[in-house]
Amino acid sequence: MVAIHLPLILTAAAAQRHYSVIILGGGITGIIAARELHRGSISDFLIVDAQDSLGGRLRNVQVGGYTVEVGPNWIEGVHSDRGRTNPIYELAQKHGLRMVYNNWTDVAFYDQHGRNTKEFPKSFARAVKQKAVLVSSAGERIARGKVDLTARSGLRLSSQNVAQSQYDKASEYFTYDWEYGQRPDESSWIATSLNYNGTFDPVYGFGDSDLMCIDQEDRITSQTARLGFRKFIVKEAELFLQPPQILLNTIVKTIDYTDSGVSVFTRDGHKLTADHVLVTFSVGVLQYNDVVFHPPLPYWKREAVLSMRMATYTKIFLAFDRKWWDNSEMGLYADPHRRGYYPVWQSLDHERFLPGSHIYFVTVTGDESERIETMTDNEVKCEIMGVLRSMYPVVYIPEPTSIFFNRWFSDPLFRGSYSNWPASFYVEHMNNLRGSLAATVHFAGEATSGDYYGYMHGAYYEGEARGKAIAKCIVHDDCSDIPVGKDFDELNMKFTPSMTT
Repeated sequence: MVAIHLPLILTAAAAQRHYSVIILGGGITGIIAARELHRGSISDFLIVDAQDSLGGRLRNVQVGGYTVEVGPNWIEGVHSDRGRTNPIYELAQKHGLRMVYNNWTDVAFYDQHGRNTKEFPKSFARAVKQKAVLVSSAGERIARGKVDLTARSGLRLSSQNVAQSQYDKASEYFTYDWEYGQRPDESSWIATSLNYNGTFDPVYGFGDSDLMCIDQEDRITSQTARLGFRKFIVKEAELFLQPPQILLNTIVKTIDYTDSGVSVFTRDGHKLTADHVLVTFSVGVLQYNDVVFHPPLPYWKREAVLSMRMATYTKIFLAFDRKWWDNSEMGLYADPHRRGYYPVWQSLDHERFLPGSHIYFVTVTGDESERIETMTDNEVKCEIMGVLRSMYPVVYIPEPTSIFFNRWFSDPLFRGSYSNWPASFYVEHMNNLRGSLAATVHFAGEATSGDYYGYMHGAYYEGEARGKAIAKCIVHDDCSDIPVGKDFDELNMKFTPSMTT
């Protein structure tokens, strides 16, 4: 086993060498694609990543002496009744990741007056039922050949959901925004329903359970940094990658492409060349033109990129000198004035997670995530402390010893947390999002997964599929499995039942 998770820098030899494939991005998609190239007997590939370690959006930091996950934290869907297993779970088991099942029914309800045991639980139970009706009614809508609408319209049509009270709004947030990172009016009714079923249905998906990573053990070096959740993908990479196949701390600025090859230019002035390039950047990076393509992306590709949405999901971790909150696994706060204002609380200092950690964290999404990114940590802390003192009016709450949250939306390496399918996004858009350019520039990531966009297993499956397709194209001169986009005027923009291309 080769230790490959230490920072690597661009060398003159790497810059002068021509590769069969350059993979841009060392997250789940990039690593799994590289694994498939390796299995296809292709070794002259290079993974390029702007960060100092592999893992992509799998990121952790130290808070109060504990490793906490600022990016993905859960394996969503584990086993189905038909024996399907989430591939992320398989890797986590293979590499000894420490995980714990969540109990999403262990929820305490709060408003501006403290614990609420009357109106709020009723609203919550109603919202759970409305979400189930929304998902099931999407299948009927497809069967009847009806067009897609927003999930907000779906909630109104299928359950007469209005979400008027503060408790209704907070409950709807928990069942919808907290999963997709955006509001129902920003999301597709049909696509999000199929996406949800594809992951959580006990028969056709991977089951309705979640595993939370609480891994604390595996250290990178003698320093305090730990692998955390990304252990499963880093350890998998160590099984086949060699140090010369990885290039870290390298930011890509320009991609020049033709039918015969690709040149990649880095911010520090180096040039890398290859027969093929696999782009695994987030759709947010592509939307912001943080990487320039020469020639420019064709209209059909730009429309597909700009039609997808990039959601932001922000966990804010607070460490205290002691645990002062209750023993519930989760808390849900209903603000009287603002929907999604510091609503979902989770205790890491729980007997099943990290007892003794004294860490309490809250999640915000969408517009609230973008808002707090413009604020200082202290300003955010002040708002949070105001909410906590409303939730626990008779408890003395000390000031936190530390606070941390990642600014995903502002980060030019990500521009958000994960993709979300809006009502105006069609299957044909997804085909074009996946479509290659000039048969040499290929695209993959969680956003290009029609069935599992937004999820780690979506990133896995897309990396696996594209890696196999590129290997087949190189080794057997058979490029039939590489997705091809279509010009806009060739498309029949009509929502069809199957979202798998």
